[in-house]
Amino acid sequence: MSSIIAFAGSNSSTSINFKLVQYTAGLLEGKEVQLLNMANYPFPMYSEDHEKEKGFSNSLVELRNDLMNAKGVIISVNEHNSSPSAYFKNVLDWLSRLERNFLENTEVLLMSTSPGKRGAMGSLEIIEKALPRFGAHVSATFSLPSFYENFDMEQGITDAELAEKHQLALSEFLAAIG
Repeated sequence: MSSIIAFAGSNSSTSINFKLVQYTAGLLEGKEVQLLNMANYPFPMYSEDHEKEKGFSNSLVELRNDLMNAKGVIISVNEHNSSPSAYFKNVLDWLSRLERNFLENTEVLLMSTSPGKRGAMGSLEIIEKALPRFGAHVSATFSLPSFYENFDMEQGITDAELAEKHQLALSEFLAAIG
């Protein structure tokens, strides 16, 4: 059982949201963290017909179990046309069909980033409202705008004010999980 599960809501092999999640997970010294690369989770598009014919995949059941056993979850959501990606919405659809409250009593650090100046805020706002429907408590949020100008894989968040906001959100999340 991992105490913290960390992943991006993107299945892209070059996901900048996954890079933000990797960076954030790397700051969690002394914590048990399971970092998931969703590019390795190719779920089919949800449909009732598919569910009836084939049921739930082993990888979906394992993901649900990991999430339900975690004290906290770190998610960074990507954005397509001001909304969460179809991939992430699909993951939520599958998980909620398997277990409606798959995030019950789970603290969530919800993040987002994009190359643009809004930092995927549209997606973050939608998901922040959606996750409590599955039992989650969003204990902190953080949006990183202009990813390529404000982030370096070696240095992390390069803008001092944004780095401070990120650290504050991480601290709030860690306080919530105890």
